[in-house]
Amino acid sequence: MDTKRILSALCYFSIMFAGILFPLVAYFASEDEDVKVHAKKALLSHLIPLIPLPLILISAFLDFTGGTGDFPVLMFSSAILMVILSLIVLIWNLVKGIKVLNIN
Repeated sequence: MDTKRILSALCYFSIMFAGILFPLVAYFASEDEDVKVHAKKALLSHLIPLIPLPLILISAFLDFTGGTGDFPVLMFSSAILMVILSLIVLIWNLVKGIKVLNIN
């Protein structure tokens, strides 16, 4: 099996073990353009679940510093969105990594 395909697939699979770090290292350490393209795509896909994080932090801050005492709907809905995005990105990265390995 080709080393650049394995490295490219590992960039996608790293969502399970090294998150943002592995694609970043692969992007800067590799000289192959295909690996760089896949590392950049994997890195961006690893960052997608972090989109609702500022909303969670703002809503938690507002809730803890004098909230109305009601159920923190915004915080929990943002957390649920983050979990759903994480699952979608996990499945997408696994599929993408398998596709990279199966290219003839």
